[in-house]
Amino acid sequence: MASSSSTPTLKSCIPLPLDEAQLIDVVEKAKDWALMHGAAMRSKQNFNPDALQFAPFILTPSSFPRAEFQKAVRLQPVLNELIHAVAHDSQFLLDTLKSTEKVDEFTRGLVDIYRTVLSEGIAQPLSLGLVRSDLMLETKCDNMCSERVRQLGAYCCWKQVEINTIASGFGHLGPSSKYLQSYILTELGHQDKLVNLPENRALSGLCDAMVEAWKLQNRPAAAILFVVEDRTYNICDQRFHEFYIRETYPHVPVVRRTLTQLAIGARLGPAKELLVDTERQGGGREASIVYYRAGYEPGHYHGPQEWAARLLIERSVAIKCPSIQYHLAGTKKVQQALAKPDVLRRFVGSDEAKIEAICDIFTGLYSLDRDEEGDEAVRLALQDPERYVLKPQREGGGNNVYGADIPAALASMSEEERSAWILMERIFPPLSTGYMIRPDAGTAPPTPVQLVSELGIFGAIIGSKDKILYNRQVGHMLRTKLSTANEGGVAAGLGALDSPYLID
Repeated sequence: MASSSSTPTLKSCIPLPLDEAQLIDVVEKAKDWALMHGAAMRSKQNFNPDALQFAPFILTPSSFPRAEFQKAVRLQPVLNELIHAVAHDSQFLLDTLKSTEKVDEFTRGLVDIYRTVLSEGIAQPLSLGLVRSDLMLETKCDNMCSERVRQLGAYCCWKQVEINTIASGFGHLGPSSKYLQSYILTELGHQDKLVNLPENRALSGLCDAMVEAWKLQNRPAAAILFVVEDRTYNICDQRFHEFYIRETYPHVPVVRRTLTQLAIGARLGPAKELLVDTERQGGGREASIVYYRAGYEPGHYHGPQEWAARLLIERSVAIKCPSIQYHLAGTKKVQQALAKPDVLRRFVGSDEAKIEAICDIFTGLYSLDRDEEGDEAVRLALQDPERYVLKPQREGGGNNVYGADIPAALASMSEEERSAWILMERIFPPLSTGYMIRPDAGTAPPTPVQLVSELGIFGAIIGSKDKILYNRQVGHMLRTKLSTANEGGVAAGLGALDSPYLID
């Protein structure tokens, strides 16, 4: 947790606090804007498929250093290439996940699928990666940086939190945050500030990449298949992808199915085409692109039939986003292994500039395997737990163990069980001040609170093991949470939509 007395603070984009009458008026407008423009979700607490509530948001954009934002944008294609190379090195993936799959049933299920399709021969050599690199500004990384903090005022650099390779969300909600906050700044008489909100084409960039992969298949009658949860809370973020494709590429159909529906109605055609809805009258249709918005956590697999559906998809000639190897490349264990310069050289080659640029953004990542390195990581965590985070092989948030809770968590694990986790040095970001607007917060006007932010940079890459056909940085999102909160999931109400206000 951040401390207001010792943590540097980024200056707000406008003077705060606002006049109470003005604040009440503009918050009401902002809530309505959010609902009417799809900056919204379904409630987890009171789920109703026919009702939406606005997603939590920060009223005005949070400051972010322009130089660090631009550095992250420039680096994203390099990170795309890195994760693509990792995903296509089967020996590295299997060796790295060997200890984890023994004790983590979910990882073992994914690896079993990978081994099966490797033994049969990969049906579709092309993969589509829609990835998101998440990062935070750092204020306490080492002694050298303390001078930079003094010079720059609130930060020394940025460090990567993780790379997401499956269901990388907020392609719609990221740009929506900018438009919402642009409206609010204008209402508050600060239209001159809009020039410092960077262009954000995340939605179009991600969807254009999907359609680019669809074109490469050259199967005009085939659809893009969205694999979705049984109950979708983040519905706007998903549907706006579908709506954008329908509006911009009306000849490209999109269908949404759950893993359970695919277990019942999907099969392979004579040339390993992925056919869906085969149980329906007419015999089904082909899906040439598969875009996963589910399948990243155990709860999405209710039993063997959902796992069988995932394997069926992998056996097909459809281009997967992600393919099973891309999914494995995004696991925490693999990212921990990549933090070592000698491992990076395996994938980046002899380009020392690229290696240095990537190493520079990694914070400390440590294995917890049953060996000397793992034992030393445990010793470090027990010695000063507030410096670290324990992370399992899971996506979707809410799974990490922080600070004072780490000793008890480690004590409860067997030596084998701890191999399913990694230890990461904690990042200490600068604070900002703003208004967090949440649904069901009552009628009282909000008060300014201290916040910390996490920036996500989106990338899109298409290619095979030997050739990259498409590689771009395609947008960004900013997720902001209370400085006292560990987790920052927006759907859980702990984090909030935001966008960067670039400062020099």
